[in-house]
Amino acid sequence: MSRRVKRPLRPASERAKGARSHRGPAAERGPAHRAGGKSAAVRLGDKQRAPKPFVPPEPEKSVAEPPPLPTKVQTVVVTADEDNMRVDRFLEARFPGLSFSHIQRIVRKGELRVNGKRADSKDRLEEGQSVRIPPLRLDTPKAAASLSEAAKKTLQDLKDMTLFEDADVMVLNKPAGLAVQGGSGITRNVDDMLEVMRDAKGQKPRLVHRLDRETSGCLLIAKTRFAATALTGSFRHRSARKIYWALVAGVPKPKQGRISTYLAKEESEEDSIMRIAAHGDEGASHAVTYYAVVETSATKLAWVSLKPVTGRTHQLRAHMAHIDHAIVGDPKYFNKENWQLPGGLQNRLHLLARRIVIPHPRGGVIDATAPLPPHMLQSWNLLGLEADRFDPIENAPEE
Repeated sequence: MSRRVKRPLRPASERAKGARSHRGPAAERGPAHRAGGKSAAVRLGDKQRAPKPFVPPEPEKSVAEPPPLPTKVQTVVVTADEDNMRVDRFLEARFPGLSFSHIQRIVRKGELRVNGKRADSKDRLEEGQSVRIPPLRLDTPKAAASLSEAAKKTLQDLKDMTLFEDADVMVLNKPAGLAVQGGSGITRNVDDMLEVMRDAKGQKPRLVHRLDRETSGCLLIAKTRFAATALTGSFRHRSARKIYWALVAGVPKPKQGRISTYLAKEESEEDSIMRIAAHGDEGASHAVTYYAVVETSATKLAWVSLKPVTGRTHQLRAHMAHIDHAIVGDPKYFNKENWQLPGGLQNRLHLLARRIVIPHPRGGVIDATAPLPPHMLQSWNLLGLEADRFDPIENAPEE
């Protein structure tokens, strides 16, 4: 078992001064950062653009409308939205009525060529390549059905959750209790809800990352293949900056630090949790989290800001329990004996994906902030915590 808590951060006064110097007057906290407000913006360089609603210039159409009946040889150019797409998926997207067997047949016979060469159905295309497409036989396309009342309600629910949206990206404020994906006993989840946004070519928005079911806050969605590839790459290369808020038992000491452990999944008949593991254990992955205490309620509770460097399952929940300051209302990791929840606070997970900052696929920066969910706002009010305080974790290291 490994536990390391260091003091890597600068003193609060220096850090606050540095943050103001870096971000400039326009980035000073305003009403949009208070507990009940939404905030989302796209920044170009250091200049902050208008907050939501933000509608950037409409990008050029990346994918041409499928021709009604392609009866002769044609040559098309791979667009940015189709970069890294498999040949068979490329044909499905361009020609939704094309059967799988027909795609395999024209590829197998060498009738489809990329830059003049034969291609396999699993080959990946690159932006700018020329694709020769032979005459195609399309199946009769299905008539587009109008949305049902249930689908219209789901679409409105998604709209109500939206913190930011443009042609490529959405940031949703996922409520606590709503699962991101389906599973045992889950009847409603974000991934299924996105079905109502499926377009005429059969494409639907894609999840880029995940949040636990009881965690609320910023959830990033890609609306195009191009955006999905770019955003996934940003997470893989750790270009995305995520900040979480939590209410924890006790007050961590030191008040700012770094938690570095290995985590591995531990399965049981009833449940599965992430346990602290040793380097080299089967299935163990390295996990790093920075934390900073923002404000305290005597010595009983602390509001902490968390910055995960890695993105392991239940990382923040397991790490805070590991340093003996479990997140309030956590049914899996709250392990403090004889600890009583203060009167008036709801016994629900007090963890919010507060903010996400990530490069926009077409340039600039997506910067979205989620408000406290109702149960956490109630706790902040009861404890007298000031939700618009300066957040000391924002300039924590990225590694």
